[in-house]
Amino acid sequence: MLYAIGDIHAELDKLEELLDELPLREGDRLIFLGDYVDRGRDAFGTIERLVELQKNWPSVFLLGNHESMFLDFLGWTDKAYFGGDAFLMNGGDRTLESYGLLKQSDKKNYVLPKTHEDFLLSLKLYHREGDYLFVHAGINRSLRGESDVGYVLHKAKVEDLLWTRSTCDLPHNMPVTVVYGHTPAENFEVRWNLPFSVGIDTGAVYGGPLTALRLPDETLFQV
Repeated sequence: MLYAIGDIHAELDKLEELLDELPLREGDRLIFLGDYVDRGRDAFGTIERLVELQKNWPSVFLLGNHESMFLDFLGWTDKAYFGGDAFLMNGGDRTLESYGLLKQSDKKNYVLPKTHEDFLLSLKLYHREGDYLFVHAGINRSLRGESDVGYVLHKAKVEDLLWTRSTCDLPHNMPVTVVYGHTPAENFEVRWNLPFSVGIDTGAVYGGPLTALRLPDETLFQV
């Protein structure tokens, strides 16, 4: 079984509760859809927990737009999409605070644990497994008519995979169900649009539940 897990946003307590709820068995895999940091109070603890988790359970971790902003802010990426103030204005101040860096004025003094640095730099833009394509945000509107998943991923823009909202619920021609996070639904509900897509960002940091979707039987686990 696959377990896709939506946006955590530094809600460590909810992550721990959700992991305790999952009836994991040998051969199951966890797929995290990104946005582990920002807005919530314990980004450090959340990353630390995920680093430990990957040592003990087969797991895939996607890059979210908030990790992208964090990396841009730290100057660890070649191309910055939304660094600087954008990071701080989107909850990055709480991430820096959790790392004890908020009062550091010089970024040259920003030091993360090596395990956290390695984790952040290893995050994937997408993951294809069986009949499912896992992304953080979605795909470009212009690619919805394409049926070749490989072609779509080759042509996909990083900005769309991390930031798009306009196409997440639209039909497409690919022979996969797109499982995504990034866009909380109204009333913190799962966004069902089968067979095209499922959105599982249910606003954990805004008072909604943290959601895991088990596939292929489409069972929800929420805390």
